[in-house]
Formats: sequence, structure tokens, C-alpha cells
Amino acid sequence: MSAGTQVHANLTEEQVREISGDLEEPEWLLETRLEALAALEELDMPDVIRTPGRDWTNLHDLDFESLVDPLNAAENKDQVGPEEAEVLSWSDAVQEHEELLKEHFGSIVDPQENYLTALSTALFSTGTVIYVPEGVDAEDVAIRTEQNSRSLFNYTLVVTEESSSVTILERQSTGEEAEEQYYSGVVEIAAGENSYVQYGSLQNLSEEAYNFTVKRGVADTYATIDWIEGNLGTQLTKTEVSTTLSGDSSETQIVGAFYGHNDQHFDLDAKVWHRAEHTTADLVTRGVTDDVARSVYEGVQDVGSDAWDTSSYQRENTLMLSDESEADASPKLIINNHDTEASHSATVGQIDAEDLFYMTSRGVDPRSARNMLVEGFFVPVLEEIDVDELRDDLEGLIGARLRQRD
Repeated sequence: MSAGTQVHANLTEEQVREISGDLEEPEWLLETRLEALAALEELDMPDVIRTPGRDWTNLHDLDFESLVDPLNAAENKDQVGPEEAEVLSWSDAVQEHEELLKEHFGSIVDPQENYLTALSTALFSTGTVIYVPEGVDAEDVAIRTEQNSRSLFNYTLVVTEESSSVTILERQSTGEEAEEQYYSGVVEIAAGENSYVQYGSLQNLSEEAYNFTVKRGVADTYATIDWIEGNLGTQLTKTEVSTTLSGDSSETQIVGAFYGHNDQHFDLDAKVWHRAEHTTADLVTRGVTDDVARSVYEGVQDVGSDAWDTSSYQRENTLMLSDESEADASPKLIINNHDTEASHSATVGQIDAEDLFYMTSRGVDPRSARNMLVEGFFVPVLEEIDVDELRDDLEGLIGARLRQRD
């Protein structure tokens, strides 16, 4: 049985028309939704990360029919930003910026790329559009989404004009906890010439939740897109963060941190596509697994044939705190231009016994010593986070989880 028939019986064209009608969307948006709905029959789940001899994540066994409740989307959402930039709810953006949406919606993440992107396109009922005009520096844009329904489909579009900048901090959490929930988020960033986007995201949903997110950006000439992604919640997270460096001298950094415990499962992708000259990328991820948690990470640096003078670096390190937890990492370099400086490294291991012995021999109790070593392990990632609020939040949640272990 294909993935599509598994849930499609539960969804109707009438539901999609109702969602679109409630948001007063134009006909072209409704058509995009209906085409995505129709495509579900043929589409498969997103690719999962494979390491030799093993598929880590099985999305086909998820019971989407029970998780997806299209017309019952409940949330508390805050969307705030400075006056110079426009931070709009989806319904306001539809009324005020239809041409902007027509140009950019679905241009970076193909609505019909896979089953879950199509599901999200057909059913999303909440979202944020951030538009930063030329020359505007927009600090402290904040999006907080608290999920209060069984399923929630969220869409975010960021468009920055020439020589503008924006810093965005997004948080997802669970309010009224259902037994099981499904959160789906699609983020598209179109960074104009010489603009700067920093997009920080902190996912701390209920450990009964399932989470699918795809965040993608395209950077124009001299543009920079920096991603920060922290994952602590859910029982299953499948996420991709990627940047296409399409303009000369464009740059990206992807910083990731995760901490899985109990039986959490993280399937994490970080990708950069070098498609122009003099582009630079830096990917750095650190994570911890404990109890019987599992993590698998794939990082791809793809250097195109026209990407002269490329600099591309990737580091991923996972620390396992228990013998029963599992982790793997699959860094990949695809180089089609010899004028490239690139490196990648990945490590998976446990706390260094010598470090632990050194600290306990100097009077630090074993629990405190272990906690200090774990907090120290995250420091190289935390140091890369410019947004104080996000760094403090992440540090606090890591500390709380370590204390919970005690």
C-alpha cells in the first residue's frame, strides 16, 4: 500500500476549500493547495537518512489518519517585530502582499516534493510572512507557536530586500497536551542582494509529538543566511535545514544542537549547495543521546561545477550518555569544482573516562562532573549563537534536562 492511500481517505477537497476560504485566499493559492492534495496519492514519504546496512527512520508506520485533524488547528501565536519590517500573519499577508506571495510561495520548497510537503501545503492554516524592505535592519523578530490541537501545519516566508537584515527567533512548544500530536513546519527564505538573515529555531514540543520541518533558503549575491536549530522535544523529529548559495560571495552557517533522552528519535539533515563563485559555508552540529534515544545526522556539502573558490566546512559530534542510546553521522562532500577548500568530520562517542576521573579525583562528585562535561561539550555550538536569548534558552533547557537525569 502506498503512503498516500494511508491517510488520503481522511482528507477531502471540501476541507481544503474551507481552510483556504477562511483565510480569504486568492484562487491561485487554492489551486496550489488542491493540486498538492491530489498529488498525495502518488507521492512517497521524504527520504530518510541511510547509513550502511540500516534505515534509521520509518515514516511509513506513522498513523497519520489518527494524527491529522485538518479543521481543528488551535494555537497561541505571538508574531512581533520592529515597525520598519512587516511581520504579518498569513491571513494579513494574503490581503496585503499577494504579489510577494505569488513570487515566492513554493519557490524554494516544492509543495509536491514529497508526501509530507504536499500534506503541509494542502492543510496549513497558520503562518508568518516577514518582509524586510531595502536598507532596513530588523532586530528581534519573534515567532512563538504553542500547539493546542492534535495537528498543526505552519508556514513561514522570509523575504529580505537589498542591503537589509533581520534576526528571527522562532519557538515551538506544546500547550494543552494531546496524547499524540503532529507538527509540520515549512520555512522559505529569499535573501536579496547583500542582505543578512539569521533564523534561530528552538523546538521543545511534547515528547508525545511528531515533528516534520523543512527550512530552506536561497542567498543572492553577497547575501548571508545563518540558521540556528535546537531540537529537544518530540518522540520523533524529521528535519532538514539547507541553503542554496546562488549568488557570488554568498555565505551560510548552519548551527545545530540536540539532546535526546528516553526513547526520542532525531533524524537531522543539514545541507548546503554551492552554486556560485567565492561562496562560504560552515556547518557545526553537536548533540547528546541518553537512555534509549537515537539520533542520525546527515550533512551534505555540494559544490557545483561553476562554484569557483569555494570554502566549505562541516563538523558534527554526538555524545552518548548511555550504553543503550544510539547515534550515527553521515557527512558527505560532493565536489565538482577543484578550486575548493573543504573538510568534514564527524565523531560519535561517550564521555572521556580520563576527563571524568580527573575531575572526580579533585573532589567533584561524579554527577556534577558528568553534567559539567556535557555542558562543556555544547560550548562550541553555543559560542556560535549570536542571539543571546536563544543561547540562554538552549543552555537553560540543556541544564534542566541534565538535572532531570539526576
